[in-house]
Amino acid sequence: MSEKRQIFKAAGVVGSATLLSRILGMVRDMVVAAVFGAGPVSDAFFVAFRIPNLMRRLFAEGSLTVSFIPVFTDHLVNDGKEEAFRMGRSAFWMLGLILFVLTILGISGAYFVVKIIAPGFDGTSGNFDLTVSLTRYMFPYVLFICLTALCTGILNSLNHFAAPAFGPVYLNICLILSALFFSRFLDKPVYALSIGVIIGGIVQLAALIPPLLKLGFRFFGEVDLLHKGVKKVGRMMLPSVFGSAAYQLDMLVNTMLASMLSAGSVSYLYYADRLVQFPLALFGVSAATVILPTLARQAAKKDMKGVAESLSEGFRLVSFVNLPAMAGLIALSYPIVSVILQRGAFNPVQAKATSEALICYSIGLWAFSSVRIVLPVYYAVKDIRTPAIFTGITVVCDILFAMWLMTFLGHKGLALSTSLSSMVNFCLLTNGIRPFLKDFDWKGTVLSLLKSVFCSFIMGISIYYTGSYLDKMAISFIVKVALLAANILLGIFIYTGMSYMLGSRELKTMYSIIRRRK
Repeated sequence: MSEKRQIFKAAGVVGSATLLSRILGMVRDMVVAAVFGAGPVSDAFFVAFRIPNLMRRLFAEGSLTVSFIPVFTDHLVNDGKEEAFRMGRSAFWMLGLILFVLTILGISGAYFVVKIIAPGFDGTSGNFDLTVSLTRYMFPYVLFICLTALCTGILNSLNHFAAPAFGPVYLNICLILSALFFSRFLDKPVYALSIGVIIGGIVQLAALIPPLLKLGFRFFGEVDLLHKGVKKVGRMMLPSVFGSAAYQLDMLVNTMLASMLSAGSVSYLYYADRLVQFPLALFGVSAATVILPTLARQAAKKDMKGVAESLSEGFRLVSFVNLPAMAGLIALSYPIVSVILQRGAFNPVQAKATSEALICYSIGLWAFSSVRIVLPVYYAVKDIRTPAIFTGITVVCDILFAMWLMTFLGHKGLALSTSLSSMVNFCLLTNGIRPFLKDFDWKGTVLSLLKSVFCSFIMGISIYYTGSYLDKMAISFIVKVALLAANILLGIFIYTGMSYMLGSRELKTMYSIIRRRK
């Protein structure tokens, strides 16, 4: 099977699992919004959850995964599976030891962590103390999810993507059940969510053990905590934390500044980010997940032409899907938020504020997803310094944008600053890979991008006018859902039809993969 077909097929597997996860994630957000709304209590939980979640994305899915996979793959290609497994086993126990110590420190220092991340909460009656308490309860999640990320790296390097992709499904199920049932038995119902987070972390790690054992990996055996591969991963991790962390650091800046705005601002940004993460995770993250092992194998074999071709295919596919998703989120922002979140404690005013943040985040969706595709090239060729420098520039830009825009746009300005800084990051990263990719098909990629932009624009304008009546009609929830779904299907039909008329190569490729043709 060709590398291109492998990438698309694996992306389909990961995308399917991610789709289920994101659907459950929507259900989770619907439940949390209905039970807790958007106010001081929900703000406290989202800030507390942001801390272990940030560490997960920085150190697990970010620096650990992108540092580990190229090194593990290099051992796999050049030294054989047995040596690669020995290196993986050593990394697992070394990481476990470090994470245990980090968890103890995190629980002990939760007061100071919250004081830094949410300075606006300090002095707020009860809100600060609640955030600190929730942070202590949820910090052990870091231990489980980072070990899960390492196991994911091993499985992905062996071209096994299904089991890791279903991990977030378990977390969402645990949070939904906790919010609906455990909250009834607690004096402070929000603590049920922290219980769900911990249980979800344990289940995610446990779910990866059977496939690892089936592939021959053993957790017990010869362990060298100072294995040369482990040390190499360690040297790569620190700069790669910054290299892959631009978006997450932007979100951290948003949380810090939003804590200084009116109550509910943190929640508006959280819910809007969750909605824009749906297409981002479904297509951008899915493609990045499967393209990194492929790029690592090609780089290990010094096949830079293959690296260029894989990147071009991945970038075109992600743009083909994410550009219409961006247009759809902007055109139908309020109907989407209203249908998904507006019930129970979540009122129309909160829905409007969330939809405004969603529009601002959606403007940068194409940049968020494209960065996910470009970054693996740097890590495949083991260039971790350049992305770190670009991230530093990006974060500075985000802080400047945020402090300027929030003065007259409030929480909307914070969301817009993330989009603008991500565009800066994408431009820097794309320009930086030019020396690596002499065989990159720039002309074909730009032409494909222009076709997707044109089709997305026409689609967005069309469904904006057809969807604008949803806000004004006094109709039942079921009818509103049906009309929203009809508008989304109309958008898909328009975009697909126009892409077909323009001879889109990506549409043909996706169709051929679905039909299992070469």
